[in-house]
Amino acid sequence: MSTAVDDALWSAVGDPIRRRMLDLLLAENGGTATALSKQLPVTRQAVAKHLGVLDRAGLVSATPSGRERRYRVDEAQLARAVAQLSSVGAAWDARLQRIKRIAEAIQRGQE
Repeated sequence: MSTAVDDALWSAVGDPIRRRMLDLLLAENGGTATALSKQLPVTRQAVAKHLGVLDRAGLVSATPSGRERRYRVDEAQLARAVAQLSSVGAAWDARLQRIKRIAEAIQRGQE
């Protein structure tokens, strides 16, 4: 797993518009930039740029559909992103628990 790919993946899911796009694509089993732009508070051009980010991260793939491209979520790559997010969340939970134990020990020592 390369850092560049992980950075692209994290950057792609870090934006709330892109996360909403993934939700819409999953709920509707795919869609075009035009269809997505009707459901989001951004222009079609902005949607196309966001889809490009998601595509470069491997989270979506596109197939020609008339004059547009139809995007679908790559569920395997999305599952990889979820696993990475869960792993980082678990690591932070462990760090926070250690900080809590240290703070409690300090407080007990001051009583």
